[in-house]
Amino acid sequence: MAPRRIAAATAIAKSKRRKNRPRLIARYLFKSPPFQTPNQSGEGVHHDKRRRYIASLQVSEQAAYGQEHKTYVKQPKYYSPFKVLARNIARGVLLSLLVLAGVSCRSPGDLSASTTATPSALVTVVSQQEYHLHQQITLVNEGAGQPEKQNLWIALVRDLPPYQQVQSLDVFPQDYVLVTDEYGNQYAEFDFSDHPPQTTVTVQIDYQVAVNELTYDLSVCEGELPNEYNHPELNIESANPQIVDLARDLSRGKETVCRQVRAFYDYIGNELVYSYNKQNWGAQATLGLMGADCTEYTALLIALSRSQGVPARYFGGLLHPESETESLARLEHAWGDVYMPGIGWVSIDPTLGRSSIYRETYFAHHTPEHIIVTMGPNPSTLRGGNYWTHLYWPGDSTTIRVAGEWHIERVSEAEN
Repeated sequence: MAPRRIAAATAIAKSKRRKNRPRLIARYLFKSPPFQTPNQSGEGVHHDKRRRYIASLQVSEQAAYGQEHKTYVKQPKYYSPFKVLARNIARGVLLSLLVLAGVSCRSPGDLSASTTATPSALVTVVSQQEYHLHQQITLVNEGAGQPEKQNLWIALVRDLPPYQQVQSLDVFPQDYVLVTDEYGNQYAEFDFSDHPPQTTVTVQIDYQVAVNELTYDLSVCEGELPNEYNHPELNIESANPQIVDLARDLSRGKETVCRQVRAFYDYIGNELVYSYNKQNWGAQATLGLMGADCTEYTALLIALSRSQGVPARYFGGLLHPESETESLARLEHAWGDVYMPGIGWVSIDPTLGRSSIYRETYFAHHTPEHIIVTMGPNPSTLRGGNYWTHLYWPGDSTTIRVAGEWHIERVSEAEN
C-alpha cells in the first residue's frame, strides 16, 4: 500500500505545479492586440509583432518555471536496431499517406494556387512589349490631429505567366510588409500612424514589366474542365436565375465550350450599352437599363461562363491602348480569361471587343496593351477599392486626403 500512497502524493504535487504555472501564453494567444488590422487574409504588422511577443513570453515563462520548480532530466530509452527500423518504415508510410491526402483534398475555394495552366503547344507568344510603370500615392494630413492608427495597402504588379513578367520592382519607402490575399495578389502594407498634422507622406513604386502578346489555337476544344473559378461571388452572380436562363439560351446548339463562350462574348458586345459609371455594379445589373463599363462587361462574361460550369477569372489592371482603340476604354481597366478545355486559360476583353471593328481582335487574343494588377472582382484586402485602399483610426482624429496616379511609358518592342 505504501507505493500506491506515494504515487498519489506525486500526482497531487504535479497537479499543483501545473496550476501554478504561468498562463501568459494562453492569454495572449487568444487576446486581440489594441488595434487589429482589418486585413485577415494576409500577414500584417500586428500578426508579426504578436508572434515575436509570444516567443518572448515563452522564454520568460521557461525562466520563471526554472526558478520555481526543480528541473528533471529524463534518461533516454534504448531501442533495438530492429525496432528503430520498423518505426522509421512506419513513419515513411504515414508521411506518404499524408502527402497524398493533402494533394487529393485540395479545396476548390483556394484560388491563390491554380492547378491549371495554358498548354504551351496551343498558345503562341507573338511579341513582347516592355513598359516602365510609375505609381505614386500621396497622403496629406489636412487636420490638426494625428491618427492613432493609419494603414495603406497597395496592390503590386506581379509575375503572372504566360501573360507578364515583372523584371524589376522598386518601392519607396521600403518599410512595408508584404501581404498576400486569397487570389494570390500581393500588396505592400504601410503603417503611417506617425503622421503629424499638416504634413504629406508619399509612396512611389516603379516597375519594369514585360507583357506578352498571345494567340490561341481553338481548333481542338474538348476535354475536362477544372473544378475552380466556377462559383458565384460578389458581383459575379452566376447562380442568379436570369443569368442562368440567359446562358442556357445562348448555349443552345453550341457543341463546344469555345462556341458557348463566343456566344456570350457576342451577346455582350451587341446588347450592352457602354457608359462609364465609376462603379462596380456586377453582372446582374447589366440586365437592366443602368448602362455598363468594363467592370460590368467583364462580370457578365464571367457570370455567364460560370453558370454553365466553365471556369472564368476576373482581372483588374492597366490599359495602354493603341491610338485607334484609345476611345474604347480608360487607363484603369478590367477584362478576363476563360478556361477552354484542351487549350487552357484564354484571354478575352469584352469591353474593347464591343465594337464590330475589333470584335475578332479581343477574343482569344491577349494584346500587349493589357497589364494585370489584381485578380478577382473583389479582393478582400482592397475592401471594395481598386488597386489600393486606406484606413485610419479614429475617423474623427483628423482629416487625411489620399490621391493616386499612374504613369506608363512604353520602353521597347521585341518581335519573336
